Amino acid sequence: MKDDVRSKILDAGLTLLSEGGLQALSMRAVARIAGVSHQAPYHYFPDRESILAEIVKSGFETLHQYEVRAVEAEQDPVKRTSEIGCAYVQFALDHPALFQLMFRREMVDLDNFEEAHTTAISTFELPQSVIAAAHGKKPEDALNETIACWSMAHGLATLMLEGKMPEALGETRKEQDQRVREVMALYTSRFIAAR
Repeated sequence: MKDDVRSKILDAGLTLLSEGGLQALSMRAVARIAGVSHQAPYHYFPDRESILAEIVKSGFETLHQYEVRAVEAEQDPVKRTSEIGCAYVQFALDHPALFQLMFRREMVDLDNFEEAHTTAISTFELPQSVIAAAHGKKPEDALNETIACWSMAHGLATLMLEGKMPEALGETRKEQDQRVREVMALYTSRFIAAR
């Protein structure tokens, strides 16, 4: 029963975040959507940031699932790097409010939430190993390459979420997915070929 209420509270937080953005998420609104008393969320989470941290943790878990699916179907190291970049952008487009929350330290300082912090860090182990393999390096020796690829994918996702250059990046989701695939393939093939 206790876990059910906790899950309802987290689901309500995610619903509010998805439908109304961060400004829609208050403890009272969470309680209302979860169908519990306005004090109930405080029995499970001390404050709004604690709920957000748990939502961020689930976001990184979902992002990891996107990454795993992306690389499972591909063996070529360069294509795997491109696919993991595409998966990152696709996650952002599928979950825009969650994606934005995950990288806003002023909303959730993951240093204060050990489980969420650990999940966030581990989410980047797979991309780092994929990118390192494409460069013929060990993961610990491919930090610059990982940062470069991540910056490319994150920047592309941010441009798309902010509606920048819709005529170039695509107005429909199908057009956007195609553009992401083309841009990531171009970037990774040139970037990795230049190593």
